[in-house]
Formats: sequence, C-alpha cells, structure tokens
Amino acid sequence: MKILPPTCEKCFDDFQQALDELREVIRPLRNTPLDPKAQHKVIRTFELTHELALKTMAEFFKKQGRPPFSGSRDATVEAFNEDLIDNGKGWLDIIIERIKFNPLYPEDYEAEFSQNIIKKHILLLENFERKMIEKLNNS
Repeated sequence: MKILPPTCEKCFDDFQQALDELREVIRPLRNTPLDPKAQHKVIRTFELTHELALKTMAEFFKKQGRPPFSGSRDATVEAFNEDLIDNGKGWLDIIIERIKFNPLYPEDYEAEFSQNIIKKHILLLENFERKMIEKLNNS
C-alpha cells in the first residue's frame, strides 16, 4: 500500500493536537517551581510541537509550489515574511534555545528553557495556530 505524503491540513491537525498536549502539560505548572522530571516533560512536548509547526510551515509553502527550505531558520524567516508568525525574533530565539539545550552541550539549561517555554514560547505557538487557521480558511 502506497503511503501518501502528509498534506498541510494534516500537518496542521497534528500540530494542533501536540499544542493541546503542551497546554495540558503546562497548565498545572505555570506558578510552581519545576523539578527535573517536569522540566524534561515540558521540553520534550514543546520540541514535538515546534517540529510539527515547522513541518506545517514547510507543507504550506510546498502547497504554494515553493522549493523546500534548507533548515528551520530559513522556514522561520519565510513564515515571518508571509505573516504565518508575528514574532520572527521570538521564533529564532526558539531555534537558538533548542541548540543550547542539545545534550551535546555541557551547560545545564533545562530550567531556563522550560520556563521560557511556559512564559513565552507557548504564546508564539498559539499565535501561529491562530494565523494558520486564518490562512487555511482563506485558501
């Protein structure tokens, strides 16, 4: 059986499900100090959600007949230029923070990264969701 490539709409649906899960993970943690297990869960859930956002962006542009991007930074810049996201710097900060969090780096960054996810990055993902709904409804 041949597997069809994912559509923009399917990628966006997957993103929305991951975003809902991230909201559920974060909701009880907003005003409490996070233990390492909670930090790890926030980060892992966020990483999946961010990857699905990037995949949605790539499929959206593919649907328009554009060539693939060489990386997440290029996709992010193009998404900002096309008004899929409204805070390009914030999204680029996400990419930098994910690089810093990489386990190959010795710096302990989980506490700061998980707090940034809870306080800032979730809002960027929610704004992306809102803008994608508008774009898909108008196409």
